[in-house]
Amino acid sequence: MLDGLCPVKTDSLKDVCIKRFEGLILSGAFVAGEKLPPERELAKRLGVSRPVVHEALVDIAAKGLVTITPRKGTVVNDFRREGSIFLLTSLLEYHNGKLDPKLLEGLLNMRLLVEIETARLAAKYRTPAQLKEFRNVLKQEACSKHTDIETITQLDFEFHLILAIATDNLLYPLLLNSFKPVYTNLTGQFFEDVSVVSRVFDFHKKLVAAISAQDAEQAADIMHKMLSHGEERLRKIIAR
Repeated sequence: MLDGLCPVKTDSLKDVCIKRFEGLILSGAFVAGEKLPPERELAKRLGVSRPVVHEALVDIAAKGLVTITPRKGTVVNDFRREGSIFLLTSLLEYHNGKLDPKLLEGLLNMRLLVEIETARLAAKYRTPAQLKEFRNVLKQEACSKHTDIETITQLDFEFHLILAIATDNLLYPLLLNSFKPVYTNLTGQFFEDVSVVSRVFDFHKKLVAAISAQDAEQAADIMHKMLSHGEERLRKIIAR
């Protein structure tokens, strides 16, 4: 069980301990229901201080990977039942930037449900200030280099974040921000195909026009078409 707990040598001891624990749990080396050794023993095996181990365990507890009970110790959770949204980034890192096919399928399905409704609500409740923000992003997109993947990815995220804020529902932008590392990882891979950039920017222009006209159904339809276009290409990219 403890073979993976060899001494850590790094400047970021807490972060490395977090990744070590996450890897052992996600790989199944530590199984659900299993009680971890005391923090003092874990610290000795990892070659770090006990406070570093404690901070790492608190971090993964916040993600739902373990439950810490004072004076009783730390028990591994079934992360499918206890895991939080923050675990998505850890799963992505565990798979070296790639998502498990089932997780990818779930993300795409959830995005379809959430973002179509987001577009519909944004068309209903957008403010003049938010329209100005949309148009500013469109201007930046028009001036951007399609080969600058980092900039394109950030502009795309900003566009969807403004969309979420425009719904006047606080949960939508908070949800999107929680997904940001995973979202930008996937869209970054998507925009490696430079040919899709113009198509996405065109969808953005049409969507802003529908939102400006407060045409909720048109906005929802455009979002559906944009997501369907992206999903088809993204599946091909991830499959490679």
